[in-house]
Amino acid sequence: MCNDYEQHIAWAEYCRMMQLLALDIPTYQTELDLPQADDIRISDPAPIMRAAGDTIELTRMTFAFPPSGPKGGPIFNFRSEGRNVSNSKRCLIPASAFFEFTGKKSPKAKHRFTLNGASFMAIAGLWRDGEGNKPPTFAMLTTEPGLDVAPIHNRQIVVLRPDDWAAWI
Repeated sequence: MCNDYEQHIAWAEYCRMMQLLALDIPTYQTELDLPQADDIRISDPAPIMRAAGDTIELTRMTFAFPPSGPKGGPIFNFRSEGRNVSNSKRCLIPASAFFEFTGKKSPKAKHRFTLNGASFMAIAGLWRDGEGNKPPTFAMLTTEPGLDVAPIHNRQIVVLRPDDWAAWI
């Protein structure tokens, strides 16, 4: 399942998109809040977009919730079907592409997916405050795969088009 994505969004493009959507950017935000990365994987810090009053702010969080038990692994994906997320802390995960992998042995084949007709996308996510001195974390929502992803994997992340961003947050 999706546990790797890239973020090569230019700050100017991000600002232009927010302006087109009539979403304010806090004045304290700069391109340093949207660092470029070839691969963002589980446990990596990464920028997410979340509601902050009447604006959407970029903030860094750690990718994947901590394990729910002593023998569990990090939780990086949540099924969207049948889940009530109305009281959850929602976020958008800015990405220029996400990856799925095939094969049983390493190195696995890496398949790159982008959003047609757009320079970047936002992945639907949920976030949690950190416990103790741990940083806040985020995870991605998943759904049934589209026609392009189905031959590779039986699930895919929920990709939101820009017009849906404000409604999600």
